[in-house]
Amino acid sequence: MAIQPIRLFGDPVLRKPAIEVVDFDKELRKLVADLTDTMLEAPGAGLAAPQIGVSLRVFTWYVDGEVGHLVNPDLTLSEETQDGGEGCLSLPDLTFDCRRALSVVAKGFDMHGEPVTIEGSELLARAIQHETDHLDGILFIDRLDEAARKAAMKEIRESEWFGLEKPKVKISPHATNGFGF
Repeated sequence: MAIQPIRLFGDPVLRKPAIEVVDFDKELRKLVADLTDTMLEAPGAGLAAPQIGVSLRVFTWYVDGEVGHLVNPDLTLSEETQDGGEGCLSLPDLTFDCRRALSVVAKGFDMHGEPVTIEGSELLARAIQHETDHLDGILFIDRLDEAARKAAMKEIRESEWFGLEKPKVKISPHATNGFGF
């Protein structure tokens, strides 16, 4: 399909909860293909639709040689946790240790609307939790302790990419009646 530009930290789409998918159609299948192509090209262990500017509850992953996707995920997390390095394609060259559940059971749908259950631990569990956070407008730096978050923000402000790309804001051609722009 097509490799899409990845939205960077600061783009408002990354901070808004994505909406549930209701149409399992050709456009959704194209979105999954675009997410997969973009993730593999980057390369990354996962990519959520908001990261390419689409506010829908869809993500892909690539872990241990397996490519997959999930639509409208609902997670059940283990009580046991893991700490490990985590990064994000929307925060290039930034890696910090982040605590996550050690294992996850993710229920949702495939791109055809068929119910699926994904069970994973360690890196797959981390990727599924990370991408589901994106669908809720949460970035992994939000999960860091205060000292690590401050260090991450300092690195972001000092990075070459920060502030280069201004977020694109679309203004509705319709009357907003005082709501929004």
